[in-house]
Amino acid sequence: MRKKTKTMLAIKALSPGGPDVMELLKVPMPVAQRGEVLIRVQAAGVNRPDILQRMGVYNPPENASPLLGLEVAGHIEEIGAGVKNRHIGEEVVALTNGGGYAQFVSVPAGQVLSLPQTCSMVEGAALPETLFTVRQTLIGRAGLKKGQSVLIHGGASGIGAAAIQLCRLWGGIPFATVSSDIKADYAKQMGAEQVINYIEEDFVQRINQFTNRQGVDVVLDIVGGEYLDRHLKCIATGGTIIQLAMLSGAKAEINLARLLMKQVTLFGSTLRAQSNETKAALANNLLHEVWPALASGKIKKPRITTFALKDAPKAHRHMMSAEHFGKIVLQLEQ
Repeated sequence: MRKKTKTMLAIKALSPGGPDVMELLKVPMPVAQRGEVLIRVQAAGVNRPDILQRMGVYNPPENASPLLGLEVAGHIEEIGAGVKNRHIGEEVVALTNGGGYAQFVSVPAGQVLSLPQTCSMVEGAALPETLFTVRQTLIGRAGLKKGQSVLIHGGASGIGAAAIQLCRLWGGIPFATVSSDIKADYAKQMGAEQVINYIEEDFVQRINQFTNRQGVDVVLDIVGGEYLDRHLKCIATGGTIIQLAMLSGAKAEINLARLLMKQVTLFGSTLRAQSNETKAALANNLLHEVWPALASGKIKKPRITTFALKDAPKAHRHMMSAEHFGKIVLQLEQ
């Protein structure tokens, strides 16, 4: 007799489009393949890449789950062949390759970390995507050093607050841009040295004032568009520009003479396309460098807004609104 396929509830985008294309449906339940663990999800983080995937402009990599959701917290339900040092029932957080908006998700074991002792499941689900991203780019590829200054756009966003805190942890000096006073207060709470309201002030002028016209050593940008050329006016000689997103557009026109004269390094990065091995190495970095800082309180927990899993459309609308800052997490019923 053929074995009946187990099912679970998950959010599925039925077609590219707005938040209302997402529905809570019964779908086949994944299993832990070799090298994977199956997690019973209690909370799932919502991130900007989820918005882009829902819109049909950020497709998942080959062999990744087509379902939304890149970070979760929960309990290990099943352990695949070849996995060591994990146990059934363990409380964990994980960077997924997709499929987090669901009751269960299968994840490569190297991308799984024990839930920090100081964090609830909701707080844990807000950690992986941003911390993996910032550790890989700002710390790893840009090689942030003690005393270097960093301009962080979207300082009150999930990625922005994580960047501010890891910058501080590595001894850097974070400057942040925001769009309102309440977001400025939040960025300061996260550790920003100075905060610029880009609605009211020119961030290029303010950065040059803060740095005595020397410019910042690193720029972490999620805006793109015309911001790129503006960065060349406020970056230090030998500085690095990290392009993580392009909220204002993919096309940019820059002064190449300034790029050459300042000997600037410009690189782009997306986390989801990285190999499982690269993500496992990043998880190990976080375990030894950031998890102790979480335990000691050096890393502050982000502000979190929660929604039920079935209310994923509302969560996406909130993320797209001007009022949003901090992190958004979907909670699943026990």
